[in-house]
Amino acid sequence: MSHDSHAWAGSRYRGFVPARQARRTQAERTEATTGALVDAARELFAKDGYAATSLDAVAAKARVTKGAVYHHFQGKQQLFEAVFAREVERLCAVLPAVYASKSDPWNAFEACCRAFLEECLEPGLQRIMLLDALPALGWDGVRRAEAPMMELMEVAIAAAVQAGRIAPRPAGPLAVFLYGALCETSMSVARAGNQKIAHRAALTELNHVLEGLRLR
Repeated sequence: MSHDSHAWAGSRYRGFVPARQARRTQAERTEATTGALVDAARELFAKDGYAATSLDAVAAKARVTKGAVYHHFQGKQQLFEAVFAREVERLCAVLPAVYASKSDPWNAFEACCRAFLEECLEPGLQRIMLLDALPALGWDGVRRAEAPMMELMEVAIAAAVQAGRIAPRPAGPLAVFLYGALCETSMSVARAGNQKIAHRAALTELNHVLEGLRLR
């Protein structure tokens, strides 16, 4: 290859690399901005609630313009949905670890149910997932966002059935029943005057229900 060819190739290479780096940098900037907005929104939604939180406040908290908020999210509802999805994602990381700590599949499922109620004592999660989600997202929106947790419950119940720990049954209906009971119980605890007492009572009833499903 001639000297001129080397120079031409080098010139092309020098022009190509910055473009690739720029694309990566832009993607990283987008991810960082989105993350900052979700972080800021989570803090404000947890403290002030969905209705009282403005996009102006979120933008100021994230140190971006309001235009940047609309660049990444269609509006406050979609931003709340992203915050809600992150809460679900965090729970879906915590609960499998709890499940893995038990060798018996039904004991593992019981431990996950108790862990779910425990996680729902966190004030920010209570405000976002239990108190504000339904008016903010509607029933269909909440159900879509919570789908990963429902799937975890179905898998765990199916494993308990397969192991002979509970009576044979389709996993789906029982998952819906128990998940609904856990969510309603968590909402009741969140609204209770004394959450510690309400939580202990909820655990007692949960243990009775789950014990009743266990095969002797």
